[in-house]
Amino acid sequence: MAVELARENGAPAGSTESRQHLQQSPLAIRGLTVTYGEKPAVFSVDMTVEPGRMTAIIGPNGAGKSTLLKAALGIVPPVSGRVQVFGKPLNSQRGRIAYVPQRASVDWDFPTRVIDVVMMGLYRELGLLGRITGRHRAAAKACLDRVGMGDFATRQIGQLSGGQQQRVFLARALAQGADLYLLDEPFAGVDAATEKAIIAVLKQLRADGKTVVVVHHDLATVGEYFDNVFLINTRKVAEGPVAQAFNAETLQSAYGGRLATAQVDQLATAPTSRHPQTGGAL
Repeated sequence: MAVELARENGAPAGSTESRQHLQQSPLAIRGLTVTYGEKPAVFSVDMTVEPGRMTAIIGPNGAGKSTLLKAALGIVPPVSGRVQVFGKPLNSQRGRIAYVPQRASVDWDFPTRVIDVVMMGLYRELGLLGRITGRHRAAAKACLDRVGMGDFATRQIGQLSGGQQQRVFLARALAQGADLYLLDEPFAGVDAATEKAIIAVLKQLRADGKTVVVVHHDLATVGEYFDNVFLINTRKVAEGPVAQAFNAETLQSAYGGRLATAQVDQLATAPTSRHPQTGGAL
């Protein structure tokens, strides 16, 4: 049975205060079910993302983490359920969302320059036939500088390392100027320097009042990187602040025998650095 930790204001589910919280949530999912063939990948999942926080979606391989994110974006059609973004239907709020897909899902052989990839993030401003100006190029270059890739602007994207490619796709997301950032395993297969650079950018987004949701695989860094956590194994297992929802009981429920008891206890008791304003991880 899913565990949803009580919110700080103590508002009971279904109350007026709870409904208002749902309407204010950057991403609210209710009763979401997605199937591949006849097999459910995500079943009757509810999720409420807290504004201005960094939330990790975690669970074992095949648990539905990436599917949940793609269904929230409308990339994968759900069998049932609804998605609201900032209290409104998804289609009316797409301009407020930036998405960074898994690196493995991208065709890196496509011949295009790094700066052109980043300028794709400006498509809503430019339109299909919009003229690219020096201002647009400067904006894209500034986003590359933020992720430490400014010197690679004229390189072909396929010539970069995996970590460098991931940084470029994050720069493209930054160019969108979104309010909600959804990232699918951005740290998978990258070097330590890239991981450090990415998490620094994500923390700055949070400091700027943005909301960040990350499909994450490294349980050892959950307490260090994130404020909130959402555990899933086809069904929702638990949701809430890391200090409350990321514990031995919820980890065992999500991962079962895939994690040794000693490993669960070690992860659940790992120290966290608290965010000075939100109480979340630094």
